[in-house]
Amino acid sequence: MSHALLLICGMLLATTSLSAQRTLTGSVTDDTGAPLPGAYVTIKGSTLGTTTDTEGTYTLAVPEAANTLVFSFLGFGTVEVAIGDSDRIDAVLSAGTVLDEVVLIGSRSAGRTKLTTPVPVDVVNVTEVASASAQTNVNQLLNYVAPSFSSNTQTISDGTDHIDPASLRGLGPDQVLVLINGKRRHNTSLVNVNGTFGRGNVGTDLNSIPVAAIERIEILRDGASAQYGSDAIAGVINIILKEKTGLSLNAETGAYLSSEIPDYQGTTDGEFNQISANYGIQLNDAGGALNFTGVFDNREYTNRMREFTGSIFSGYNNPDYTGAPSDDITEQELSRRGLQRSDFNMRVGQSALRNGGVMYNLKLPVAAATEVYSFGGLNYRRGNATGFYRLPNQSRTVTDIYPNGFLPAINSNIGDASLALGMVSVYNKWEVDFSNVYGRNGFNYLIDNTLNASLGAASPTSFDAGGFSFAQNTANLDVRRYFDDALHGLNIAFGAEYRLENYRIAAGEEGSYRDYGAASQVVTTGGDTLIIRDGQGPISTVFDPLGRSRPGGAQVFPGFRPDNEVNAYRSSVGVYGDVEADVTEDLLLGAAVRFENYSDFGSTVNGKLTTRLKLSDDWTLRGGASTGFRAPSLHQLNFNSTSTLFVDGVPFEVGVFSNDSRPAQLLGIPRLKQEKSINYSGGFTGRIPAANLSITIDGYLIDINDRVVLTGQFQGGDATPQLREISRLLQQANANRAAFFANAIDSRTRGIDVVVTHNGRLGAGSLQTSLAATFAKTTLEEVNTSSVLEGFEDTYFDRTSQIFLESAVPRTKANLTFNYVLERFDVFFRNVFFGPVDEATNSLDNDQVFSGKVVTDLSFGYAFSDRLKLTVGSNNLLDVYPDLNSPENQSDGRFLYSRRSQQFGANGRYLFARLRFSL
Repeated sequence: MSHALLLICGMLLATTSLSAQRTLTGSVTDDTGAPLPGAYVTIKGSTLGTTTDTEGTYTLAVPEAANTLVFSFLGFGTVEVAIGDSDRIDAVLSAGTVLDEVVLIGSRSAGRTKLTTPVPVDVVNVTEVASASAQTNVNQLLNYVAPSFSSNTQTISDGTDHIDPASLRGLGPDQVLVLINGKRRHNTSLVNVNGTFGRGNVGTDLNSIPVAAIERIEILRDGASAQYGSDAIAGVINIILKEKTGLSLNAETGAYLSSEIPDYQGTTDGEFNQISANYGIQLNDAGGALNFTGVFDNREYTNRMREFTGSIFSGYNNPDYTGAPSDDITEQELSRRGLQRSDFNMRVGQSALRNGGVMYNLKLPVAAATEVYSFGGLNYRRGNATGFYRLPNQSRTVTDIYPNGFLPAINSNIGDASLALGMVSVYNKWEVDFSNVYGRNGFNYLIDNTLNASLGAASPTSFDAGGFSFAQNTANLDVRRYFDDALHGLNIAFGAEYRLENYRIAAGEEGSYRDYGAASQVVTTGGDTLIIRDGQGPISTVFDPLGRSRPGGAQVFPGFRPDNEVNAYRSSVGVYGDVEADVTEDLLLGAAVRFENYSDFGSTVNGKLTTRLKLSDDWTLRGGASTGFRAPSLHQLNFNSTSTLFVDGVPFEVGVFSNDSRPAQLLGIPRLKQEKSINYSGGFTGRIPAANLSITIDGYLIDINDRVVLTGQFQGGDATPQLREISRLLQQANANRAAFFANAIDSRTRGIDVVVTHNGRLGAGSLQTSLAATFAKTTLEEVNTSSVLEGFEDTYFDRTSQIFLESAVPRTKANLTFNYVLERFDVFFRNVFFGPVDEATNSLDNDQVFSGKVVTDLSFGYAFSDRLKLTVGSNNLLDVYPDLNSPENQSDGRFLYSRRSQQFGANGRYLFARLRFSL
């Protein structure tokens, strides 16, 4: 970090006197004369610019060579104004024009709008959507706004209950690159290893970024590895932070009021309360601004389980019972103890979370066409989720501690920090941008209301189970220039990137992972045979009353062991070049190439070609072709642990072993390498100005080879020396099954995205309408096995994993949204169709298709004054639920709705009220 600061300071000193400049001022208003605070004012061909203040005015220092200003505002048309002799330039934007916002991604040529980029880009007005809709975090908001984006809260899934996995175009959470203000965002430290979509993937924790800090989100729906580097196979999400001045306070409360809430829980659950503040100040007369956001929220858990129907008590649970110890005496024992079956329910729903965070965004012009920028934040989340109920007749329960069994809880401590610092300057029309971005995410587990069954009645009931962290530092140098006198416009860009990453696993306390009953057989020199408890041998010495061995480690989440500990580093260096030319007034051609070298697996070269052909002033054809890659994450290369996974209600201790471990070698699991992709896209954009209507239709084809997945569960045995050694290694890891990360499959994804937007008048008010839909399909093309793995294909990539890949999230999704504003009153109405999904299961007998559903959102807003506004409304107004699980998939009544294949969750109707105060 210190080297980056020195370089930035050196560049700052070197450029303060390089270019002549002039200062422009002006105002931006709508067609009624009302000021537009927060409108963007940028220099054409550059990213340099500013936003208007609360009065709609701006001040901007521009180089003498600048000749055009671009004015834009979400929901309004874009206007270009030539810079003449006057130092004042005013602009009027019309709210009745087709939405065509300037975007920062998809093209390195500044000033492209979403209808003129050669690849599809969606723009989400977060300020507007968050004000009207019920969604309170980034994942929820995008899930209902952008059909190509999918994310849902998970349940009974360990750490994934606390950080929601998200995907773009049906691909994995780690195949979409997330940027903030155009700079790479770090990943989370969590690997999704439980039974959810995105199993084996490492995503980005979008919910660590406060919604109140975001101005807009740009979603590039195209492969972009050649432009932005690893992870951009599915596309790029660019989050633009607020720059505006003034104060905004928000207070919100809400809860689920649903017909499906079990009677014993009352009439509501999942209560949510949030307070946020956004404050921006002007720093100088040249457009400098500092924007600061703080947020605190508290979310309670939900539960949609009604009654457990399985066996709870066995004969040995009643000392006076005279029958066999294994007899099922559940009904008589419930009566004797005065209990109900619902007393043994789990919490099947969203986890409880308490979250607090701050974020800032700084932009400070310091010299001629030179500005320093910085942004970053801190976020802390405390989560509480539970696992499967440990019943009194199970070997995992010690009834001396918990006579009626127990519901173990996973408590998470998640910390996220980021800091970006950079400077951009223009010299002789060349824009130079140097930046350094640091980010870190840590996740620690505290397990309580639990025990280590191998300790019997002496076991503690809470454990520090350890955790993991991931840190990333990225330094970038980006250079570009727009030649307006070459052809009909030529943009040249090139740059370099250096990235350093660190992944760590820290062990928990001994009781969280040790099997105190595990022993080894030792033969003494005198020939005697001894059984010695060493915590890792293959012999069990602690049993329950039915003779079943008691497992070691903390129930629900065994802690990380000392031999799980990791402190791994890697670095990468990348260079790129990018050319985009308006060959004629109607034809644009673009090309990009990128070389990257990783310290742990080698080099890769990727390229991209794009084109755009104007058929008329309003209609355009566009297309692109690219190769891409995704480097296996440090997590996937190094993660190893043991966790409890339930398969059809039966618990197993599953060890995840690193790719270079001895079990991996015995099974012929190959070393990890990068994923490789080929991406084709094509479509058209158009607008009908007379009707204020815009249309985009884009199709795509993505072939990915050597996708990194988490394999199915291998087992040891006695048949061969290989299997016997695997059994021994599993026992040492306190596991009875094994899984690995591997480049196991090739896949193909095809789809079509359609977006139609309309702005118009309805009576005395304005109406914004949008229809967006995606139709996608991912298929497994091949399972890549070695000769050692022949015959293990169904385990290497099992049927459940194939369903997660192909059909566990909606392949068809559409939303129709209306936003009507009439003076101080507004109405937000949206219907979202979530297409059918398949139950993820290895059993053909348990196959099930859950039909598509429509979820309705409705809210009403009223502005009591320019400073105070109240919004009330509902998500899922009609209380729609997914189809019920078949009896075979309900796991003795635990899961009325699928926990593996999520369409839109199973929480039902949510009601909310939001109060906003602004200055």
